[in-house]
Amino acid sequence: MSTEEIRVRGTVQGVGFRPTVYRLAKAYGLQGEVCNDGQGVLIRASGCKESIDEFVQKLQKECPPLARIDEVTRKRYEGKSTFQDFVISHSVSSAVKTEIPPDAATCPKCKAEIFDPFSRWYRYPFTNCTHCGPRLSIIRAIPYDRHNTSMAAFAMCAECEKEYNDVENRRFHAQPVACQVCGPKAWLERSDSKPITAHMFSMLDDIDAVCTLLQKGEIVAIKGLGGFHLACDATQETAVQKLRQRKQRNHKPFALMARDIAVIEQYCTPSAKERELLESPTAPVVLIQAKGGDDDEERGSGRIQFKIQNSKFKIQNSKLKTPPLAPSVAPGQSTLGFMLPYTPLHHLILRRMNHPVVFTSGNLSDEPQCIDNNEAREKLGKIADYFLLHNRDIVNRVDDSVVRVVDDKVLTIRRARGYAPTPINLPPGFESVPYVLAMGSELKNTFCLLQQGKAILSQHMGDLESAETFKSYQDTLNLYLNLFEYQPEAIAIDLHPEYLSTKLGKQLADINCHGDGNTVPILHIQHHHAHIAACMAENGIHINSPPVLGIALDGLGYGDDGTLWGGEFLLADYRHFKRLATFKPVAMIGGKQAMKEPWRNTYAQLISTFDWNNLKQKYKDLKILEFLEQKPLKLLNQLIEKQINSPLSSSVGRLFDAVAAAIGICREECGYEGQAAIEMEALANTSILDNKENLNYSFNFIISDDIYHIDSHPMWQALLYDLQQRTPQEVIAAKFHTSLAHAIVEMVDNLRKKNDIHQVVLTGGVFQNSLLLEQVTKRLQALGINVLTHNLVPPNDGGLSLGQAVIAAAQLMS
Repeated sequence: MSTEEIRVRGTVQGVGFRPTVYRLAKAYGLQGEVCNDGQGVLIRASGCKESIDEFVQKLQKECPPLARIDEVTRKRYEGKSTFQDFVISHSVSSAVKTEIPPDAATCPKCKAEIFDPFSRWYRYPFTNCTHCGPRLSIIRAIPYDRHNTSMAAFAMCAECEKEYNDVENRRFHAQPVACQVCGPKAWLERSDSKPITAHMFSMLDDIDAVCTLLQKGEIVAIKGLGGFHLACDATQETAVQKLRQRKQRNHKPFALMARDIAVIEQYCTPSAKERELLESPTAPVVLIQAKGGDDDEERGSGRIQFKIQNSKFKIQNSKLKTPPLAPSVAPGQSTLGFMLPYTPLHHLILRRMNHPVVFTSGNLSDEPQCIDNNEAREKLGKIADYFLLHNRDIVNRVDDSVVRVVDDKVLTIRRARGYAPTPINLPPGFESVPYVLAMGSELKNTFCLLQQGKAILSQHMGDLESAETFKSYQDTLNLYLNLFEYQPEAIAIDLHPEYLSTKLGKQLADINCHGDGNTVPILHIQHHHAHIAACMAENGIHINSPPVLGIALDGLGYGDDGTLWGGEFLLADYRHFKRLATFKPVAMIGGKQAMKEPWRNTYAQLISTFDWNNLKQKYKDLKILEFLEQKPLKLLNQLIEKQINSPLSSSVGRLFDAVAAAIGICREECGYEGQAAIEMEALANTSILDNKENLNYSFNFIISDDIYHIDSHPMWQALLYDLQQRTPQEVIAAKFHTSLAHAIVEMVDNLRKKNDIHQVVLTGGVFQNSLLLEQVTKRLQALGINVLTHNLVPPNDGGLSLGQAVIAAAQLMS
């Protein structure tokens, strides 16, 4: 007989791990106990050594579906062994070193129960078990026990308590377990506060009434798992337009929720990987190619066709069997963002809904999602016609995650529900990483905590320019610091002095002193270096690995020379970088205004390349020239010459805007960040991209101050000629994508002649563009170069905090 203490670390609390331990321990005839504590799960097992060995092996093979084992350590138990049986003991409070599980979509068994008239969970919207349900969204403290969650307000009834304590039941120690008798309740309200009478609907209950309201064209604010959503029938243009007008969201595409895959397949053809994502416990929004094109006849009835007309995609229905989506659901897009129901509440609402519903974040424009009933009544009362509310508090705001599949690989666009805060294992060399807090960026913010060889990224926080979002960012940061009892040893911030995250990081450093009275050190991290390091870290690149060539293309980031970068080729490891090449800097006329009005970038590109009078003479009949002539060009020229609010930037994001405006996409203004580039990507036809005859836009390479500059002068000459020849808009869009990919790869080929380059990192928000990402990746691989791309964190600024954190840690550890 031997007795061991077995420590299991990872995502092992609130996921049915202890019942699995109990079941296996009994099967192998062991005595002892298992409990949760601040480090994860602690097992004390007594029995013959062979049985304990087999028990540990089996435990790792039969890990519960939502659990993740990162480490198992075993040692001889030095205490007094008086075990007579194997039991599950109460949780023990200790220093927090465990993980918080993310929220998980409804499992098949719980879904079956809510539709089973003989089940006591029939039509209960908060049904859950150890395999599904709320986690991060309801937790207030660790260990993850009921009294540390918002379920503490609901005492279990006798039946629920019996199942909670039944180790053979899948609800054993499921902290949010509840039923109709003892659990949270949902109810319907009118936004005008008038009473709802039963004769208004044919309904089973308030939740079923929501389906009827949606079918009648009403807008309903629905309190869900991590926040409120605004929903309406996606096939009713009047309802969708009403939602856009009330929410003041004029252009940005809406996310959609469908009852099941069959409904989605009426509008898209999801790949196997996309189906897997839709049906996974993470249940993200998946961007899927909409039906349309030459193969329509093979795809059945009711498909969506996208036709080029006035630079916009028009949606039309070819048969009557399936209602078409409202044109204003996703204007200018060739993809649709679909998700499946991920709570029992959603499943019950959509039971009778045979087509998609718009399911967008319940917030005012540019503000975070509402999570509180009174807050929702106040802020959404003029948007929604009705509210579906419930009385289970949302402790942590968690928005929907967004992903897309590129070349059969997952590309994360927004990391939130279902993924956060699952830790990311850091590469070799970071095992003894210092406690670094990384503050993230200004836009698409996340923050990051490093500890014990892992990176804990927050859920997507949003754009900190909004006062409400910045407050939410601070509240969530404080919550994480308290949950993990985290005391940073260093704080990493972006170089940009005006980022709110940068300023807050400096304040925190001053407030949090070390035991010796010294302030916490601040490390300033260059924006694009952080992008590259984030991709290196998630791809497992060793801390002391030789430099990679990182290509970071985005909107902008503060360079170490005080200028704005955005089209960078950096030879980088975790500690250092060298700028080898960049795109020719061009003025951002009006500063931030250039991010909202693409025509400003077109004019800046043209005036930096051509003499304006010669340009007018040669291309006077072009619509873009006529448009620009209506602008105050004299004033704009003065701004550029005197460098008044017109900083130079190498941004490829702004180059995309310039080309889009030139060919008539979002020429006057963008309704949301990246709109012009996204619509131009949608417009580009991949079959044209494969036609090498159309690859005739070239870029010049110029060396200045020992750095290559990619000059777009010949590209603009050819593009203006195409406009003059009335080349179709979609052909020009496709040629630009292909030509840019060719120029990037040609630059890499030039750089590797003088530098030892075997691996290339592709990062930055521009590489959310699937056409560009695929083209560049394939061309680089054809040169025998290993290409690293993003999967776990976004290539946009949502992944920046990971890069900041690992750079800071590597520098501190050197």
